[in-house]
This record gives sequence, structure tokens and C-alpha cells, in this order.
Amino acid sequence: MSDYVIRTKGLTKKYRGRAAVDNLDLQIAKGEIYGFLGPNGAGKTTTIRMLLGLIRPTKGTVELLGKDLRREKISILRRVGSLVEYPSYYGHLNAIENLEAIRRILDVPKSRIAEVLDIVSLTKEAKRAVKGYSLGMKQRLGIASALLGSPELLILDEPTNGLDPSGIHEIRELIKAMPTEHGITVLVSSHLLGEVEQMAGTVGIIRQGQMVFQDTIQNLRMKAVGGINLSVSEPESALWIARESGMIGQYRDGLLQFGGLNDAQVALLVRRLVENQHDIYRVEEHRKSLEDIFMQVVGEGRSL
Repeated sequence: MSDYVIRTKGLTKKYRGRAAVDNLDLQIAKGEIYGFLGPNGAGKTTTIRMLLGLIRPTKGTVELLGKDLRREKISILRRVGSLVEYPSYYGHLNAIENLEAIRRILDVPKSRIAEVLDIVSLTKEAKRAVKGYSLGMKQRLGIASALLGSPELLILDEPTNGLDPSGIHEIRELIKAMPTEHGITVLVSSHLLGEVEQMAGTVGIIRQGQMVFQDTIQNLRMKAVGGINLSVSEPESALWIARESGMIGQYRDGLLQFGGLNDAQVALLVRRLVENQHDIYRVEEHRKSLEDIFMQVVGEGRSL
């Protein structure tokens, strides 16, 4: 059996000759929270719909839970829970009644309703009409619906979209508990890196249907290479002194800018400048944030 809960090879979906998803290779291991990132329109929802068998790929393969989705679709999807876009519900019914309608289709024990309501912290609100729920509560009910069948894989498409900070926190903490407390692997899509980095251990960044980065959050952070900016007297002369010491930089926006210097190199540079009678007005560390890197990737289409 495959080591991956989700694996796609060359997954492609074209509409009228245009590729909405283009040769996408996803690899998601058991027990992960995988953040599927990209701007709106990048192809995230199209990919998710192909993973769930809702639309057919133009080409490529999808394996879920070690099995080919084309050959064993029904048996595979019984082990998968999903929430794509906004959850559907009957507003005049309460949470228990909404879940009962789904439970009958899935043919799972009635006791499972109480279990999933407890997981999403809706037990106290279970007998209220859902039309009176906040948006965050409706999202949690949607996740409860996805959990009814005791899935091994949970796929969530923009689950925090439109929520206030309190609702975002609730959904985030709920997702973070899935692998550790319930043994569920999670794929969560979003266009917000800052949100996903608080939940996911691994991320895939998609732009215009193509994967431009797929690795751990930690390795993405390592891409945020630090730099040093110096404000000095006679900057052009100072730049030559730096080059003689093996440190290549540039003079820009009134500052000497150097990338990737370690502490010893910074100390050496400052010492050499002082020895050559330069006044040093300011030394600043500049480090790209993950958000900077994300915007660079999705804005310029550069692969990391």
C-alpha cells in the first residue's frame, strides 16, 4: 500500500483548452495537516473536486488511501469526509436533525451524532434551529457532517472563509486536533498563508494550476533568508571595502544591502568600515516573512 493518503500524478483539468489544473503532483502523508495554498482562481477548488470524484480529470491519476479513485471510487469515498465551500443545511431543523438526515444516508450508528457534536463543541447548541447559528457555528456543523462517517481523510476547502477572528480560531483549533486526537489526515485549502502556517506541517503552493512549492513549513521558513542593511558615511567607498572582504552587496535606497551574511561576517564588515574611518549610523537585519515569500511566488510565478 502507498505511504501517501493522497497522491496525484500529472493531474490536469482543461476547460476549452485552458488548463485550470496543470500536471499537478500532490503528495500527502498519513497523519499530516497539509495546507493547500494559492490565490483565488489558482485551481484549488478544481483540484479538490477531482480528488472527491465530483469532476473527471482531463488526464492524470488520483490515489486516495492507497487506491485508484477511478477503480474503487465508492469504497474510497466512504472513508473520506469533506466540506467544499459553504455547508448545506436545513435552517428550520436543529443540529441533531440535520445530522440525522446525513446519518441515515451513511448508515452509521445514532450514537455517532453525539460524538461529532462533541468534537466540534456544539453539544449545548444541538437543539437550536440552525438558522440562528453564527457563520462559525455553521462551519463547525459542516465539519461535524464531514466527520459522521468516521473518515480517515478530511478535505476542507477554505473552511475559515468569511469568519471573524473568533470563528477562525475555533476552526483552526478544531483542525489542529484532527490528526492527534482522532487519527485523521487533513487537507485544508486557503489563500491565506498566515492562517495555514498556524495549522499545517506541510504546504503546497499552487499558481495558475501549477505546483510551485511543496515541502514542510519549516523548509519554507528557511527560504526567508535574512539580510543586513547598513547606513554609513561614504557608501560607495564602503561597498568596495565590503567587496575586498568577500561580501558582495549593493547600494540601494540610501543603504548598503547584503544578503545571507552570518554574525561573524557582519562583525568583520563593521570592524573594517570603522578601521577605514567610516561612520556607521545604523545596522538593521531584514528578514522576509513567509507572507513576503508567498506573495513573491504567487505574484511572479517563480518556483521555490
